[in-house]
Amino acid sequence: MTGFGSAEGNVLGGRLSIEIRSVNHRYFNPQLKLPFELGGVEAPLRERLRQLLERGHVTVSARWIEPPQREGGVALDLARARQLVAAAKELKKRLKLKGDVDLAFVARQPEVLTPRQDGIAAAEWSEVEPIAERAVRELLGMRAREGAALAAELGGRLGALETGAGTIEQRAPERLTGELARLKKAVAELVAGVQVDEQRLAVEVALMADRVDITEELVRLRTHLAACREALATDGAVGKQLGFLAQELLREVNTIGSKANDAGITQTVIAMKGDLEKFREQLDNLE
Repeated sequence: MTGFGSAEGNVLGGRLSIEIRSVNHRYFNPQLKLPFELGGVEAPLRERLRQLLERGHVTVSARWIEPPQREGGVALDLARARQLVAAAKELKKRLKLKGDVDLAFVARQPEVLTPRQDGIAAAEWSEVEPIAERAVRELLGMRAREGAALAAELGGRLGALETGAGTIEQRAPERLTGELARLKKAVAELVAGVQVDEQRLAVEVALMADRVDITEELVRLRTHLAACREALATDGAVGKQLGFLAQELLREVNTIGSKANDAGITQTVIAMKGDLEKFREQLDNLE
């Protein structure tokens, strides 16, 4: 499932922004892009994401909106300052300018006073956790809304499959009666007035009826459809469970189609297989 969440807050005296994106994936696959000041929080951040996101390709990107405060004070380049003072006095002399070289002038010049880049503090998880938590909660909210829409779509496909099963159930007895009548007619034409062993004929009719009977397949189909409905009504990741049930549904529908020997049932089976294919496609977007 896709989702996006972002949040920002104060860390190390600066302003940190965290963005989290997720797309569907078979497993939990996080990728973190963090400033080096956050190197120490990578492990707890991964663990928290694993607790909240069971599956998905998750990308976490953190950046500084305002850089953090640096430790180490200011570095003075005294040699550079002396060169600037000497150059300024030489310029005054040669061009016969007025004015004095003062502290304000020297301090404003590049590379005389520079912040030290050593001693950079490392962020603590306790500072970063509230920001990450807000971002992932926003992502989960977006995923929940998408999940509700997917559940409605999947529920509609299940409804179409249930309707198809009902149509087949109504047609099955007529189809069986028709098969029996066709068999008797064929036998009568073959024997052409010759005496027929009624007991043997009854056995053959019973065997034929057993071969084309789809009662068990319809019962299992109804059971799998009910299990899908139950899974969609629960919280948590159900994508793998529904994927398995979809395979079982297809198995039963295929068996019904192979036993049908009836144009009406065959058409219904084709429509059901189309709905099942769309059902399985949508499962790729479901956690």
